[in-house]
Amino acid sequence: MATFMDVHHGMKGLTPEQFRQAHDADLAVEGEEGVHFEHAWADPESGDVFCLSEAPSADAVRRVHERTGHAADEVHPVAYSA
Repeated sequence: MATFMDVHHGMKGLTPEQFRQAHDADLAVEGEEGVHFEHAWADPESGDVFCLSEAPSADAVRRVHERTGHAADEVHPVAYSA
């Protein structure tokens, strides 16, 4: 499994409840794609959301987000962490 950081843009004004609902939707289907979302962050002022996951591929991460109605704008492999 590899680590990925995905980014969503255009979610300006996202409320904590909307953020939780979107994250919960991802968690509900992640296993079907072999993905595990470890953490998510949101900045409602900029509209950016970031999700850290372990997954077999970037495509698997994309599929989870597409299935739950909030496609990722970017998916980046994370080679190192400290």
